[in-house]
Amino acid sequence: MSKEIIKNNTKLGMMNNNFNILIVDDVIENIQVAMNILKEGAYTFSYAKSGEQALELVKEHEFDLILLDIMMPGIDGYEVCERLQKNPDYKDIPIIFLTAKADTDSMSKGFEVGGVDYIIKPFHAEELLARVHTHLELYKAKSILKHNNLSLETKMEVQKKRIFSELEENQKEMIFILTELVESISDETGKHIRRVAEYSRLLAHYHEAVSEDDANTIYHASPMHDVGKIAIPKEILHKKGSLTAEEFEVMKTHPAKAHEYLKAANRHIMKAADIIAYEHHENWDGSGYPRGLKGENINIFGRIVSMADVFDALTHKRVYKDAWSVEDAAKFIVDNSGTKFDPYLVKIFQENIDEFIAITKL
Repeated sequence: MSKEIIKNNTKLGMMNNNFNILIVDDVIENIQVAMNILKEGAYTFSYAKSGEQALELVKEHEFDLILLDIMMPGIDGYEVCERLQKNPDYKDIPIIFLTAKADTDSMSKGFEVGGVDYIIKPFHAEELLARVHTHLELYKAKSILKHNNLSLETKMEVQKKRIFSELEENQKEMIFILTELVESISDETGKHIRRVAEYSRLLAHYHEAVSEDDANTIYHASPMHDVGKIAIPKEILHKKGSLTAEEFEVMKTHPAKAHEYLKAANRHIMKAADIIAYEHHENWDGSGYPRGLKGENINIFGRIVSMADVFDALTHKRVYKDAWSVEDAAKFIVDNSGTKFDPYLVKIFQENIDEFIAITKL
């Protein structure tokens, strides 16, 4: 008898399946005895005469059960079992030790290394048939449960992604609506909001500590930076020329007003919008408002949008000022590194100035 696979094509009626069984024993007569008994179950058989051959066969074929002798030359049955248990591809294959070793220590070790059952030679045919049938039933049931669980997990994951996508789109839609509202009551335009978003994403993209996911979040949330201005009287928002000290104090309330509107948000884009609206007028040296935050106590989202907003405001005309040249605006950013702006963000700005200038033309 050679190492080729011996096949029995009869279907197992009760299981409506062909199960593949690997029999491992260095004595060919023992293999033949087991096969003769189990052929009543209409299984498909493979066999190996050593532990090394068994491990090779497991790599080449799929098995539903292994009947494994312990005492073999070379790799013994315990080591074969241990190796299979360590491999995630094979660890679920049930292994029944089929051996003449009848002492308690041998039996204990068999279960210790991962065997599901232990049958002592010589055995009764009914015993072998019953135990093999039981463990194949269990293996099939576990496989079905595992498959169903994976199918359910996949379905749930797809559903979760769909719901997450819908929620994210809803957040973007809400931001668009609120942004339109801000545009309608302030001197800002849609182009300003778009440019601030583009500057912000660019700064975030080049920042070593900001992920691409966060860069996209900043891009979508930054249009909300001035949403608090809906609470500012129109005569102040649209005033031509400089504000009085009293008027400026009123204007300075818009970040806190925005926080009042957005602080209850629990979706990530809206939470980012809250941070940005609340902190984009804080300064690196602590001289900003509304809370006088300093340095890295200012959220990176706020620091990024702060610089983007100022650069765009300087380079474009407003009701209270003419547009600055790009050169003058860039000089203002650099001159205020470490006072108004995060020095690392200013460095990014300087190193990629051409990309920022290109955005000014949108």
